[in-house]
Amino acid sequence: MHDPIPELEDDDDFDRPSKSQLKRDMTALQKLGEDLMALPESRWEPLALPEILYDALRHAKKITNFEGKRRQIQYIGKLMRKIDPEPIREAVAAFKLGHAQDSLRLHQSERWRERLLASDDALQEFLAEHADVDIQQLRSLVRAARKDAANEPEQRSGRAFRELFQFIKASEVAADDE
Repeated sequence: MHDPIPELEDDDDFDRPSKSQLKRDMTALQKLGEDLMALPESRWEPLALPEILYDALRHAKKITNFEGKRRQIQYIGKLMRKIDPEPIREAVAAFKLGHAQDSLRLHQSERWRERLLASDDALQEFLAEHADVDIQQLRSLVRAARKDAANEPEQRSGRAFRELFQFIKASEVAADDE
């Protein structure tokens, strides 16, 4: 009896990636190129990118036409095939993480400001977490912000509100650095 499935030979070229996988890889490099383009140019320097890629990235930032930008991003993806993408992925991830942490810190400062304006108990909690802050300055900022919030909306300046936020933000940064 003859086997209906012929034996596969070792040299049938099944060990190379499929065309679909190659396309996915190229699309991923284009996306990475877009992410790299979103970084500030000062973040490109430590990556030691080839000069042709620097030029392509700078040029892509200037293009406003949709189709032109799409083609330029494809070109950037093509250029990125020739370099190791891992350092770029790490730089993009570090930049995004930094932005997320900054955003989280701002939201946390906003919550502290709201709590400090709402109750005196929050003042003691804040002082317990941030032992090295100037208590007098914090109390005067809270008092001024509460007074400003009590005014009519047309008479509010918002200055005390902003100063309290800046004070809290600086305290949060100092606490994170310790």
